[in-house]
Amino acid sequence: MIESQDFRETTPERLIGEVQGMRDAGYRLVQIGATRTEGFEINYSFDRNLEFVNFKIRLADNTEAIPSISGVYWSAFLYENELHDLFGLNIKNIHIDYQGHFYRVARPAAFAEKPPPPKIKRAVKPTAGTEVKET
Repeated sequence: MIESQDFRETTPERLIGEVQGMRDAGYRLVQIGATRTEGFEINYSFDRNLEFVNFKIRLADNTEAIPSISGVYWSAFLYENELHDLFGLNIKNIHIDYQGHFYRVARPAAFAEKPPPPKIKRAVKPTAGTEVKET
């Protein structure tokens, strides 16, 4: 059986209401994850009877505040502290807030930095009697 997936966009202002609706409908919190895009993308996943609902928030940068959902799903504090420590996301009112000490990291918010562009190696097609050079 393949579970259904429903993807929805939301905003920090609507997040608590959307999450409370999931809780009231009997959904469980599956995960909260983030990725670095041009800004940031935060995904909240919920499940009920193999029906997944995913909420996505897009942020231009990590200075915009996101409300904690730990008041609705208590265990969300784990994910939210992780997002703060690794991405530098500004999550307000986490029930158990480690204040940036949830993980021991060599560099705070290391995932907040834009990764360097990938190096592309192109092989130059050799002509007779020449060596192959990479640029």
